[in-house]
Amino acid sequence: MAFFLIFELSNGLILDQVTKYITVQSFEQIGDTFPIIPGVFHFTYVINTGAAFSAFRGGVGWLKWLSLLVSLGLMAFAYFGPHLSRWEQLAYGFILAGAFGNGIDRFLFGYVVDFLDFRLINFPVFNLADVFINIGIICLLISNFPHKSPRSK
Repeated sequence: MAFFLIFELSNGLILDQVTKYITVQSFEQIGDTFPIIPGVFHFTYVINTGAAFSAFRGGVGWLKWLSLLVSLGLMAFAYFGPHLSRWEQLAYGFILAGAFGNGIDRFLFGYVVDFLDFRLINFPVFNLADVFINIGIICLLISNFPHKSPRSK
C-alpha cells in the first residue's frame, strides 16, 4: 500500500472517531442539537442503525458484515492489485477511513453516531465517515479523467 492511502486512512479514521466521541460526550441525550447557523447547519446527536444517510435503517446485523467484507476487499485490492495513482490512493484511503469508521461503530455499539445536520436542504444527519466515503468516490471519478502526460524537452 502506498503512502497517500495509509496517510488518509489513518488520519480520516482518527478524525472520524474523535468527532463521534466528542459528540457523544457533549450532548446529554439523543436528539439534542446545537445550532451553528440557526435553521441552516446544526450539530445534532442522532444514532443511525442503517447505512449512509440512514438508508437500510435497522439492518445493522447484516450491514456490519457487508461493510467489513467490502473493506477487506478494498484493502486486498490496494495491497495486491495494480499500482495506484495518487488520486486512487487518496480515493481508497478516504473510502476505507469512512468504512472502517462506521464499521467500528456498528461492531462496538450496533449503530453509527451521526451529527452533521444541514437543515436548510432537509438532508439526513450524517458524520465524517460518510463525508470521507463520498470524497473517495469523487477522487475515483477524478482518477478516471484523461490526464495529459508532461511534455518531454
